[in-house]
Amino acid sequence: MADFSWSTVVYILGGVGMTSVLIISAMLIGLAIGTVMASVQVYGPAWSGRMVSLYVWFFRGVPILVLMFLFHFGLAGLVEEAYLYFFKTRLRIPPLASAITVLGLCSAAYQSQIFRGAMQSIPAGQLKAAKALGMSGPQAVRVIILPQVFRISIPAWSNEYSIMLKDSAIAFVIGVSEIMSRFKAVATTTHRHLLMYILAGALYFILTWIGVKLLAALYNKIRTPGLAETGPSN
Repeated sequence: MADFSWSTVVYILGGVGMTSVLIISAMLIGLAIGTVMASVQVYGPAWSGRMVSLYVWFFRGVPILVLMFLFHFGLAGLVEEAYLYFFKTRLRIPPLASAITVLGLCSAAYQSQIFRGAMQSIPAGQLKAAKALGMSGPQAVRVIILPQVFRISIPAWSNEYSIMLKDSAIAFVIGVSEIMSRFKAVATTTHRHLLMYILAGALYFILTWIGVKLLAALYNKIRTPGLAETGPSN
């Protein structure tokens, strides 16, 4: 395997960093938006809950590949044209930003339902007691409810991480130089397609295992006493 040098290994492993940036950024976007949407769906007015349901329905129903193309080659192009028209200078939205945006919005749809289930599992008396102590509704949710929600949600985050890691491979179709993109480039150059894609699958498996193990350790450390031990599987 003279054509499979150390520089090739370094090049492939560089994709791990790009994939990590993609996954962490998307998960954080999903966390921020999903928390708000879940709170609105559980504690907000009925019309806002219906809007969240529509959002979830859309991002669950449309394939990520379609969303990648729709955003990067459609909406991002419109934003660039509008920016050029109003500010007379060109704006370039990189593929990584498009991929992070799409995966983040998709993750928000799924995480919102994770958080909604966690919120509904917390006794309603806790919120009433917090209000009786003088807290406002939003303050009670932020101080009393959300810390418990995040603990309860860690097992489901394990599944969400695994799904997001696998979905991140689709980002190569719009030019993101992540793991799959680099393995494909090496496979094309070396003509060792079977070997490269087997190694790609093995690397994704290792990254999934590491992430699940870390989340399991986090859950075991901060889980709420008295909850059933249903953390991420070891």
